[in-house]
Amino acid sequence: MMSLRRTFAIALAALSWSLFGLLPAHAQLGLPDDAIESIAVEGNQRIERSTIESYLTVQPGDPFDPRAIEQSLTSLFRTGLFADVQFERQGQVLIINVVENPIINRISFEGNDRIDDEQLLAEIQLRPRVVYTRTRVQSDVTRVQEVYRRSGRFAATVTPEVIQLDQNRVDLVFSIDEGPLTTIRSISFVGNEVFSDSELEGQILSEESGLLDFLSSTDTYDPDRLAVDREMLRDFYLSEGYADFRVVSAVAELTPTQDEFFITFTVEEGPRYTFGNIDIQSEIPDVDTASLMPLVVGESGDYFSNNDIDQTIDVLGETLADRQYAFAEVTPRIQVDRENTLVNVIYDIDEGARVFVERIEISGNVRTVDSVIRREFELVEGDPFSASRMRASQERIEALGFFADVTVDNVPGSTPDQTVIQVNVEEQSTGELLLGGGYSSYQGPIGQISLEERNLLGRGQRLRIAATIGGRTQEFDLRFTEPRVFDRPISAGFEAFRITTDNQDESSYDEFRFGFSVNSGYRLAPHLFHSVEYRLQQVEITDVGASASRLIALQEGQQVTSLVGHELTYDMRDSRIRPTEGYILTLGNDFAGIGGDTRFIRTTASGSIFFPIYERDYVLNLRGEMGYIVGLGDDVRITDRFFVGGPNLRGFEVGGIGPRDLATNDAMGGNSFAVGTVELAFPLGGFVEDLGFRGRTFTDFGVLTGTDDADFIDNGSGGNAINLVDEASVRVSIGAGLSWDSPLGPVNLDIAYPVLSESFDQDQLFSFSFGTTF
Repeated sequence: MMSLRRTFAIALAALSWSLFGLLPAHAQLGLPDDAIESIAVEGNQRIERSTIESYLTVQPGDPFDPRAIEQSLTSLFRTGLFADVQFERQGQVLIINVVENPIINRISFEGNDRIDDEQLLAEIQLRPRVVYTRTRVQSDVTRVQEVYRRSGRFAATVTPEVIQLDQNRVDLVFSIDEGPLTTIRSISFVGNEVFSDSELEGQILSEESGLLDFLSSTDTYDPDRLAVDREMLRDFYLSEGYADFRVVSAVAELTPTQDEFFITFTVEEGPRYTFGNIDIQSEIPDVDTASLMPLVVGESGDYFSNNDIDQTIDVLGETLADRQYAFAEVTPRIQVDRENTLVNVIYDIDEGARVFVERIEISGNVRTVDSVIRREFELVEGDPFSASRMRASQERIEALGFFADVTVDNVPGSTPDQTVIQVNVEEQSTGELLLGGGYSSYQGPIGQISLEERNLLGRGQRLRIAATIGGRTQEFDLRFTEPRVFDRPISAGFEAFRITTDNQDESSYDEFRFGFSVNSGYRLAPHLFHSVEYRLQQVEITDVGASASRLIALQEGQQVTSLVGHELTYDMRDSRIRPTEGYILTLGNDFAGIGGDTRFIRTTASGSIFFPIYERDYVLNLRGEMGYIVGLGDDVRITDRFFVGGPNLRGFEVGGIGPRDLATNDAMGGNSFAVGTVELAFPLGGFVEDLGFRGRTFTDFGVLTGTDDADFIDNGSGGNAINLVDEASVRVSIGAGLSWDSPLGPVNLDIAYPVLSESFDQDQLFSFSFGTTF
């Protein structure tokens, strides 16, 4: 009872004090003595008060709890919006003072001569109109430094500079001192006994700096490249049979001047292993593993090589895929017998279902129409799936030259017995305006300009306009090709041309041709191509010198040639640009006499075969060419005959062998010829090879004979003003050459010396060619 009365009295007193204003406001509101009455925000310019309050963990009415206020302080700092935040208590009011981080107005770089602004901007995270914070700036400084380290400049320094602007904005400037390239002073190996330091250095990407290091970047230190070097060393030793090999460490030590590294690889080679038992175990019931054993690369007793295992997996996988087991997996089970240094290998084949092509999906082609890609496929929807045919289709799409990247994969379809082939392409520019120039010992200075579109309107058509002006030849031509007529695998095209050739040096006349041709081609088999052509041209022999052979003077003037021809090509090379294996054969026939003034039949044949030696580093090439022409009631004109020398018989000038009028020293050409070459291309090793140099040694041999001027052949009487000689003897030369894929274009240099020749032949010791486009 007494307690109830006391409480009522206190409440009545409080109400009286409140009515007369004798209590504080928070007490008037019924709040505790230590409660927050209100929150005030000061210093904010750009950020709304409500935004700031949304990050607080305290509200009016909450007690002044230090831990809750500290959480609010941390929450505001974590936003990255503020450079400083302070909490202050004035009575029952919580005052929050903020200093906003500025907004970045502009970002620029100074001192970056080696790396452009665009590349650096792509690396950093800060952007204009983003809040500036010291943490983000320091993070971007590290990113810029990492860019320079990847480019081999470990001494580069980056200093951020802030320029204050009005309205709480700043300009951010990264001041860069790029410093010198941090090169590799030396590369050494510890623990290697089987292979020398130089042999191992030849297996990795990194290399020591040298005199020509300005042409290469592999002599600069790159930690990512060092990681690749470790794997390359491991792959090399595993390919040589050292199954226990490991790289213990790869240490890069920076010199005190921060401009060079010393790299040391510590390795453990271990013993060399040989293959023990090799077997194939298959879960596929209708496949005889005995029929697959001949496909295995490597035999028991051979030195172990992981390359042999990888090749076997590929061959077995492709063979099984061709048998419609698209998802069969070949897994090597390797058992290492360290006691006997043997590696036993079992190739496990997991069973897969026979699958068919459900559909072909094409993506990434923005300009090129689907049909241009789809028609290159050797598979269509509903066909049994074949991995080799899918890979061949990818190669054909890549050979179009329309795409920077082509990927072709297969994924499971809607049912277990179906697969979907997915094609993704990345288009590239197919239009070219080329200006070119060069020099060769045959043509002299050469200039070229051409305009070409290889994918006209995205339909795969080709249009080319070109002009070539050289010391001997001036040529202008217009070509158009439709690769698929009526969407069938038949190409068709036309060409118009005008060619002027200076033959004064070898035969004392100039030659002028102009005309047009229409052609068509189609594939008879996967590697067999047939083309046909009709050509109508006017050929004129002009500017015959006063001292020219009378045999040439008698042919001066113009004639019209109307001919039809065809050519068969069988190409099994692994590359059209730089083949290392395979062969190519061609056979062609021309018949002139469908109208016009000349009548003849001409046959040519050629072949070239390539043999890789020592892991494709050395390539042996055997090639030959032959031809025969016979007139039909008319003599064969000099403009239709064959000439040998120069590019097809090194060591001799163009037209340097064959029938010749000794009275004037004019080459007359021949009605039949045969030439051959045996050539070995090889690497030069070290930094020279890295710069694109390759060497070759060769022997060329050939013969050119036969004219329709037999009545003028020298019979020893000496009474004829024409002294024509024709010796059907084989000429032979030997020589060596150098090729360089220079930054300005390919350079070729050959030195050849004739070892079998006739006294009247024209020799040429040195031949050189250089060309570039820009």
